Amino acid sequence: MQTTEQLNTPRIEILPGFEWDRQDAYLFDIDGTLLRSRDRTHMDSIAASVREVTGFEITLEGVSVHGNTDTGILREACLRAGIPADVLKREVEAILEAMGQNVADHRDDLNLYLMPGVQPALRHLAHHGALLGVATGNLETIGWIKLEVAGLRQWFRFGGFSDHFPVRAEMVGNAARKARELAGPAATVCVVGDTPRDISAAHDNGLPVIVVATGHFGFDALAEHKPEVCASSLADLVATTEAAQ
Repeated sequence: MQTTEQLNTPRIEILPGFEWDRQDAYLFDIDGTLLRSRDRTHMDSIAASVREVTGFEITLEGVSVHGNTDTGILREACLRAGIPADVLKREVEAILEAMGQNVADHRDDLNLYLMPGVQPALRHLAHHGALLGVATGNLETIGWIKLEVAGLRQWFRFGGFSDHFPVRAEMVGNAARKARELAGPAATVCVVGDTPRDISAAHDNGLPVIVVATGHFGFDALAEHKPEVCASSLADLVATTEAAQ
């Protein structure tokens, strides 16, 4: 068992030769990477919207949510609930629209808090001229609402969301294409996340990835998947870099 001192000790592993803060563009995950929620407004919107649109009841019990996408979670929950595939296919757009509206209607109930070092890290990368975007499993409406409520919206020029991409790797690939449309076709694009799925989605698209142990997964569990950078937090990564300069 780790001691409190060990748990609080900054841990950073960087692939030799990789300059984490010199990439042209960055794609940030939201939940667990930039912020976390003390409420269930977002997750509760899924079952509420399915009920509103179809009349069926679903639960997220047993559904893998960490690193998943809203559309992926919805499909898995509906499958577990026995909702006919033709019903979901016919109603999925209405369900997704209802989810976004549900969160918008309850945005005052969102109780969000930033992960350590988020603002300094974004400021550090912006200072070096990087293009900042998001690549998140959230639906677009929900993702932007969270960033607005958390006071982060001004940092990001574009986003990749899961509205049309249940598979995370496809969503990240789409976000990377948007980044290169803005930063140039030869731009280096780096994913920033907090789960093994962020790592695999980045590597499936030939992109480097920075992961931070501020979400559900610990440092060692993330490091096993060989990201270009594994850090205990963005705060520790920025502090270690600035101390070395």
